[in-house]
Amino acid sequence: MSTNNRIITYAEALNEAIYEEMSSNDKIIVLGEDIGEYGGVFNVTKGLIDKFGKERIIDTPISEAAFAGAGIGAAMTGLKPIVEFMWIDFTFVALDQILNQGAKMAYMSGGQTKVPIVFRTQGGGGRGNGAQHSQSLETIFAHIPGIKVVVPSNPYDAKGLLKTAIRDNCPVMFIENKLLYNTKGVVPEEEYTIPFGQANVVTEGSDVTIVSISRSVQVCEKVVEGLKEQGINAELIDIRTLVPMDTATVIESVKKTNRLVIVHEAAENFGWGSELSSIVQEAAFDYLDAPIKRVGSLHVPIPYNLALEKEVLPNEKRIIEAVEEVLYTKVGS
Repeated sequence: MSTNNRIITYAEALNEAIYEEMSSNDKIIVLGEDIGEYGGVFNVTKGLIDKFGKERIIDTPISEAAFAGAGIGAAMTGLKPIVEFMWIDFTFVALDQILNQGAKMAYMSGGQTKVPIVFRTQGGGGRGNGAQHSQSLETIFAHIPGIKVVVPSNPYDAKGLLKTAIRDNCPVMFIENKLLYNTKGVVPEEEYTIPFGQANVVTEGSDVTIVSISRSVQVCEKVVEGLKEQGINAELIDIRTLVPMDTATVIESVKKTNRLVIVHEAAENFGWGSELSSIVQEAAFDYLDAPIKRVGSLHVPIPYNLALEKEVLPNEKRIIEAVEEVLYTKVGS
């Protein structure tokens, strides 16, 4: 099999990115809970302690504020830490360190201090993990100046974007999804990176634009295939990074399709979809033939019950209904 057609999992792609970057840069360290001998709760750091030792793969106590702060301090003094939060829900314990310290230090020092740190974590629902282990919180980080936000949807993007994040000199919140770790995709062995702020047009179409991120991209892909059977050609865009956000690609698509549906697993209220909707409305209002629709999670805590959880999270039925609404509703009607 050609190395260009090699298929590995999302978790393996992330592991490779960390391994390759650590092999070429001895300033990179990894901190977090159970990331050493245990290999991480989703096996992303599996085997790294055997290759790099306990001085670079550092198991920490269960104190998110402490190891986030330690990582920020290490970054300010010349290292390049990768800090893993086992669940994105637990980043709340460390928000002061991440958003008041790490995100602001370069600005407050007039550029004299850099904070080249990657905060790796995972979010999202679908496993019945309950309200405190299933949230999608990317908008909170995207709202604060000074931190970049990355949300890869497939193994290829996961590796390429993580390598870019590790090489960046700014704080990066790298958000994975717990249901993506075992998904597989083509990841070449050859060296590559993916630049931030460059969306991926997954499927080209002419009737409606659908924009999404992370695992919701896979849900939308199924919707796009189903719409084709009805003679509807949807253009699917994976935004890839929320900060920086490639709004230009979305705007150009909307100018072509004249309709927009935004899908994300975060709560629909006050989510990043609202921001993108506003940007498109300001830049391409005259091209819109229907109101922009958003499809997000319902504004309730994520239920533990799997049947209820499926109803709360954006699903194919709700996305199709949104597409049909923009296709058959005119502006002003």
